[in-house]
Amino acid sequence: MTDQPFRLLPRVTEANEHFWRGGADGELRFLRCQACQTFIHPPQPVCPQCLGRQLAPEAVSGRALVATFTWNHQAWIPGEATPYSIAIVEIEEQPDVRLTTNIVNCDEATLRIGLRVRVVFEERDGVYFPLFEPAETRE
Repeated sequence: MTDQPFRLLPRVTEANEHFWRGGADGELRFLRCQACQTFIHPPQPVCPQCLGRQLAPEAVSGRALVATFTWNHQAWIPGEATPYSIAIVEIEEQPDVRLTTNIVNCDEATLRIGLRVRVVFEERDGVYFPLFEPAETRE
């Protein structure tokens, strides 16, 4: 068995490169509207809040809260390590920006809704997947 889950590589484009390559610098980046300061994810050419077109990548703290999760015990891909978590996290700066991700370095007894987590990156072929782990209790 492998210690890493199977991951399909995303198609990295000019529109999403800030997100998929930000981990090289240890940064979780989202587009941000320069007019109304709304973070936008997934990337799009127009701000859904104010219809502004001045969007630029900006790093966030990497802190988030677990909104929901499940544990997968089925090895869907041969050699895939189980169990693993699938979670939706809300970024601290703007809770309506949510990511579907994996929570790592966390056991089933510890993972819960409302758990404070922080981003860690897993690199595969130049793509940095944002995963999350429990945040230290001291902040």
